[in-house]
Amino acid sequence: MLEVKDLHVTVEDKVILKGLNLTINAGEVHAIMGPNGAGKSTLSAVIAGKDGYEVTQGTILFEGQDVLEMEIEERARAGLLLGFQYPIEIPGVKNIYLLKAALNAQRAARGEGEIPAPEFMKLVREKSTDMKMDPSFLQRAVNEGFSGGEKKRNEILQMLILQPKLAMLDEIDSGLDIDAMKVVADGVNSLRNADRAILLVTHYQRLLNHIVPDHVHVLVDGRIVKSGGKDLALELEERGYDWVLEESVA
Repeated sequence: MLEVKDLHVTVEDKVILKGLNLTINAGEVHAIMGPNGAGKSTLSAVIAGKDGYEVTQGTILFEGQDVLEMEIEERARAGLLLGFQYPIEIPGVKNIYLLKAALNAQRAARGEGEIPAPEFMKLVREKSTDMKMDPSFLQRAVNEGFSGGEKKRNEILQMLILQPKLAMLDEIDSGLDIDAMKVVADGVNSLRNADRAILLVTHYQRLLNHIVPDHVHVLVDGRIVKSGGKDLALELEERGYDWVLEESVA
């Protein structure tokens, strides 16, 4: 589904990614871990097409398509979704309008008509209930006045409505209490299937207790230096990153 080869990325003339390689197959959940400043968030931002990142070398293919040749909206319509670590507020735009516009844009890209209003309302109410969000949130401006946990639930609500092929979640667990993390994790887990892949960027093993990954990668200084199964995250929790850093230098 996703193939990243020899990816080099700079931000404001600072080299962040230095030859990163990653392959994600449909049906898999991958977790990216690593120390601060390693480039974890940069990876997902570049794949999604966020401004401010310059790819100086390498390729990113999504289902065989050259992602770097696609506009941001083309990537979204193709099935890429990025859940932000710090979701932005959009004053004046109601949550429900954003969800409907995004879903209909996606349907139009597939050659489908707009979703009928009753069907849309049934869908959005059902998914809001899954995320334990009060229906009033649908009528409020996107993320405006939301707590940190409410913003994260809203990100997952968007994901549940849009059903992306590849969901990239950038530290979706930051700022969540235990109850909110469980709700968010349940939402993510409900999307796991053989046709979809999920990329999690996280600092903490605790999220991976709820969303158990198939593969764990350690990103250090712009490169993935170690990969393994879910047990690797447990080892990182216990031993920290120093031993991985030592191995990568040796």
